Amino acid sequence: MAAERLRDLSQPIDVALLDATVAAFYGTGSKEERSAADLILRDLQNNPDTWLQVMHILQNTQSLNTKFFALQVLEGVIKYRWNVLPAEQRDGMKNFISDVIVKLSSNEASFRTERLYVNKLNIILVQILKHEWPARWQNFIPDLVVAAKTNETICENCMAILKLLSEEVFDFSRGEMTQLKTKELKNSLNSDFHLIHELCLYVLSASQRTELIRATLSTLHAFLSWIPVGFVFESPLLETLLKFFPIPAYRNLTLQCLTEVAALQYGNIYGAQYVKMYNIFMVQLQSILPPTTNIPEAYAHGSSEEQAFIQNLALFFTSFYKFHIRLLETSQENISALLLGLEYLINISYVDDTEVFKVCLDYWNILVLELFEAHRNLENPAVAAANLMGLQVPIMIPGMVDGHGSQVLQRRQLYAGSMSKLRMLMICRMAKPEEVLIVEDENGNIVRETMKDNDVLVQYKSMRETLIYLSHLDHEDTEKQMLKKLSKQLSGEDWTWNNLNTLCWAIGSISGSMMEDQENRFLVMVIRDLLNLCEITKGKDNKAVIASNIMYVVGQYPRFLRAHWKFLKTVVNKLFEFMHETHPGVQDMACDTFLKIVQKCKRKFVITQVGESEPFVSELLTGLPTTIADLEPHQIHTFYESVGHMIQAESDAQKRDEYLHRLMELPNQKWGEIIGQAHQNVEFLKDQDVIRTVLNILQTNTSVASSLGTYFLPQITVIFLDMLNVYRMYSELISTSISKGGPYASKTSYVKLLRAVKRETLKLIDTFLDKAEDQPQIGKQFVPPMLDPVLGDYSRNVPDAREPEVLSLFATIVNKYKAAMIEDVPRIFEAVFQCTLEMIIKNFEDYPEHRLKFFSLLRAIATYCFPALICLSSQQLKLIMDSITWAFRHTERNIAETGLNLLLEMLKKFQASEFCNQFYRTYFLTIETEIFAVLTDTFHKPGFKLHVLVLQHLFCLLESGVLTEPLWDVTTNPYPYPSNAAYVRECTIKLLSSSFPNMTSSEVTQFVNGLFESTNDLSIFKNHIRDFLVQSKEFSAQDNKDLYADEAAAQRERERQRMLSIPGLIAPNELQDDMVDS
Repeated sequence: MAAERLRDLSQPIDVALLDATVAAFYGTGSKEERSAADLILRDLQNNPDTWLQVMHILQNTQSLNTKFFALQVLEGVIKYRWNVLPAEQRDGMKNFISDVIVKLSSNEASFRTERLYVNKLNIILVQILKHEWPARWQNFIPDLVVAAKTNETICENCMAILKLLSEEVFDFSRGEMTQLKTKELKNSLNSDFHLIHELCLYVLSASQRTELIRATLSTLHAFLSWIPVGFVFESPLLETLLKFFPIPAYRNLTLQCLTEVAALQYGNIYGAQYVKMYNIFMVQLQSILPPTTNIPEAYAHGSSEEQAFIQNLALFFTSFYKFHIRLLETSQENISALLLGLEYLINISYVDDTEVFKVCLDYWNILVLELFEAHRNLENPAVAAANLMGLQVPIMIPGMVDGHGSQVLQRRQLYAGSMSKLRMLMICRMAKPEEVLIVEDENGNIVRETMKDNDVLVQYKSMRETLIYLSHLDHEDTEKQMLKKLSKQLSGEDWTWNNLNTLCWAIGSISGSMMEDQENRFLVMVIRDLLNLCEITKGKDNKAVIASNIMYVVGQYPRFLRAHWKFLKTVVNKLFEFMHETHPGVQDMACDTFLKIVQKCKRKFVITQVGESEPFVSELLTGLPTTIADLEPHQIHTFYESVGHMIQAESDAQKRDEYLHRLMELPNQKWGEIIGQAHQNVEFLKDQDVIRTVLNILQTNTSVASSLGTYFLPQITVIFLDMLNVYRMYSELISTSISKGGPYASKTSYVKLLRAVKRETLKLIDTFLDKAEDQPQIGKQFVPPMLDPVLGDYSRNVPDAREPEVLSLFATIVNKYKAAMIEDVPRIFEAVFQCTLEMIIKNFEDYPEHRLKFFSLLRAIATYCFPALICLSSQQLKLIMDSITWAFRHTERNIAETGLNLLLEMLKKFQASEFCNQFYRTYFLTIETEIFAVLTDTFHKPGFKLHVLVLQHLFCLLESGVLTEPLWDVTTNPYPYPSNAAYVRECTIKLLSSSFPNMTSSEVTQFVNGLFESTNDLSIFKNHIRDFLVQSKEFSAQDNKDLYADEAAAQRERERQRMLSIPGLIAPNELQDDMVDS
């Protein structure tokens, strides 16, 4: 009954009843009561006439929640229906809201108690303004300013309204208002700003009220980024702000305002004002925060207000220096103030707060890069000129010190002291690189890292870059500071885990930036000191930290190790020592570092060095069982992979085979025992421990195959046939288990273990064939024996027991042996095609691995064995084409991309074949329709580049004259089109018109014509489609970065080329050279 009374809006609403309903909704009553109240309130909200009761409700209720409910209803009307309301209703509501705001804010007591309500009313007023002002409410700002001068609380609220207005127009207008409306409001604000400016200055000079002054500063902060610049520099505004800066209550707000001014780029016009502002600011700052203050400590113990001050200070300095630092380099007085400011910023950079540090680091990177570029261009004028002209030229003789040169040198000299302190900062705060696995947890224990922290990696990259520029600016100072800090570690004066870590990470990070002889001298001292430190320090945790640092540093300097055999041997023996250290993470890091070093220095291990009786690899193989005694299986695999790299560097085939034989002695011996036992009793192979051992042996083989490639042939020949027999047997065991135990059987640990052996077998063969050189006889030797045990087994198995690796193995084989596999393709198709398709076409989710690998196999066949596809029946070809469509419709990015690449391959191959007309008549329009469907679907944005390529191929085909027969069916469509292009044009216009009813037919026609006109120019074609996607409203402006992926990739390549030109920016161990080390 009560609900019906509320819903009847033909008479004034019963406010008491509404209060009770709102209270029930927000109350703690029963769930039923809340649901009933929710239903009534929703009905009221959805009723188009409820808003007419808003005034009545607001005048008669005391409940804040009811007021908010009424204002919510009103907000909906303002947003969506305001402009269609009659003028008198609009004016009535506008005047009512204004009156309530004035009434509540003219009285101090009501303004404070009703603060939340007033804030909401302010928001409503600004929403109305977006429609009414300036056209229907021209004198809004003059009226507001007049009202503000009548009373201090009204003035405070007017400031809040102005701030909201500025934010709405300048910060949040995108996507909310049309660009035209935004422009109109900006112009109105600009033209009336002199009144606001006058009001702000008036308040700041005349008022004593803290709240009012804070509100005014806050409003100014919102306005400063866009107001006409004369109001800032040609009025008393800056002086006024600087007067308020020393007062604690206004310090942070003033500083934010000054930061906005610092970020304005008018230094060329108002340079003198900027310099004056900076100098006054620095004088005041010294009394607030004396230069001797320990800022990190003050921050750690400060209140939130004080911490915010330090953050704001960092923002002020970095904004000012980014745009105006050169203004301060002009006179001695300015230089002193500049250096003092940099000193402050360096001290702030030591604050233990990630956000504060990011702000500082961002600026340091900019400053140091600027100094380094000038320094590099001076030392190398030819490179500077070439960079400007985009050419690569040989380096010329340095020595171009003219007027400009001396300026550069003076500038470098000016910052030398600050840069030296900055080096120390980078060394003390260096972030952890990815290779380091040993970390300190929150309880102060040294543990193995469990998860990578991406923020830390990004910070490391930025710090490393900054430190490399700093190192180039002054190698001597960099080296001196690092060695001095290291000697303090040795003496114990400065020894902590963190100090040693950051120092070693910094040493590792500048690898490649020094000249070779300097690097050699530096590293000899570093490695010697670190090894000494390891000897003299007691305690397991301490040793683990030092070990981690030794490993990190040596792993970063392959050039040094290649040039110094004794050091290389000492380091490797030290790594072998660490392989017995059971502290978490140490063994992992030792094995990873060993692999990294061997990859870069492999030749050194297979030649007999001076003073040695045999190559190191031989010595290693003799002691191998002892070296790996304490390692876990996965670590042993890394170790074996490393030794594989060494053996691969041996050029003498006889020695190489002998080393391989010695390396595989342990696993082969175990394998021989297992196969021998199995011959006597096959049940032996079913034991879980035996299965684990078989898996481990196969994994060891895969590791060696991955580094040895073709030279692994003698080893795989030994185990190949036995391995296939084990594969077949385990496969039968799996099938039996699954057919007996149902789908859940595939989840048991026993079946999982058996499958792991099958997968590892496939992986081993795949790895070997992939890495082996292209020798057809290897294919002929290994592929036929696999056809039944592997392919036949795949098709015979139940779906849950089919290994997706079978598909990837045969994709590798086809990619490797290309056309030689044409005869085997029908057999491959017969075994995998139908049965895999049945597994994956039911939905988008089942068997994700099979899906991706199936399309990769199809692509390999389409690329290299296309004649085999032509021999398929039309039903089979249709199945393939359907499955491709199916792939690129997939929302999983890699599956969709594989499908699109496969489609492009098929289109090109059929275009060049004798079946061109037949194929395109059947599939042209289907493909075009399907591509447009995914192109205009935001879930498929990442595929944009490939969608465009497919469409371009289709449209080019129409223009090329390759198609000699009509694409339409002449029997059902007797209308003779003049050409295939005309037919496709008409179909495309029809397709897009029905898909986008929001676009006019002329817009669609214009788009389709544009496609035909730009087919031969990919970039115009692509831009044309981009514009269409935004115009059709399918893609909003929020995030279209995938549409620009090509451009982003080109930008990344330019950045990589820049980095390659600066020694050290790309770490030596990341360079893809084979570092000739003979």
